[in-house]
Amino acid sequence: MPMQAHEIEALLRETFPDAEIQVGGSDGVHMSAMVVDESFRGKNRVQQQRAVYAALKGKMDGPSGELHALALTTKAPE
Repeated sequence: MPMQAHEIEALLRETFPDAEIQVGGSDGVHMSAMVVDESFRGKNRVQQQRAVYAALKGKMDGPSGELHALALTTKAPE
């Protein structure tokens, strides 16, 4: 079952409660997200993105995952 933007944001908010989070996309399968959080400071992009994928709790795992593609932007606040 496809995921809606508010569901993705809710999952991300559990791990990143103080982050600036923007989720886009309307088909529920190919979505985009921007997560700006202090916890990313000093981490490289791969580490940041792994933290976001972990927050999605397996929703992107394998061919039967609810979320097929997520264009992801992560960074620490300026």
